[in-house]
Amino acid sequence: MTRLSGHTPLGLAWIIALTASLAVLFIGEVLGQTPCVLCWFQRAFMFPLAIVLGLGLWWQDPRVGRYGVALALGGAAVALYHIGLYVGLIPEAIQPCTATGPSCTDDNQVVFGIPIPLMALVAFTMIGMLSAISLKEKQT
Repeated sequence: MTRLSGHTPLGLAWIIALTASLAVLFIGEVLGQTPCVLCWFQRAFMFPLAIVLGLGLWWQDPRVGRYGVALALGGAAVALYHIGLYVGLIPEAIQPCTATGPSCTDDNQVVFGIPIPLMALVAFTMIGMLSAISLKEKQT
């Protein structure tokens, strides 16, 4: 198995964060799908990841991965909660989405047959793991 070395893990994490950020902007601005409350919270973690990881690569900061791990953990926690609502593990009575806004559990939460919260959880998990690998690589 090939080991990731140098800036490769951080570069991959940045590409995932940038792609996810651009994808949700496309879904919202081009496709016109209004994000629910939990989607906004997930965006609040994903958008800074694209900027922070990109700047860390640009400035060749060997410790920027720690910010990637922290933001990815926060975003993954929100995405996991959102998935719990979506699949019905969390009771509807404690849903943060209001009757006047988009639902956290409607069909509007599906793109290409995949729930958006699941895509977000996968992206945050990959970013967190790659950021952690970049930190470990700097220590060896």
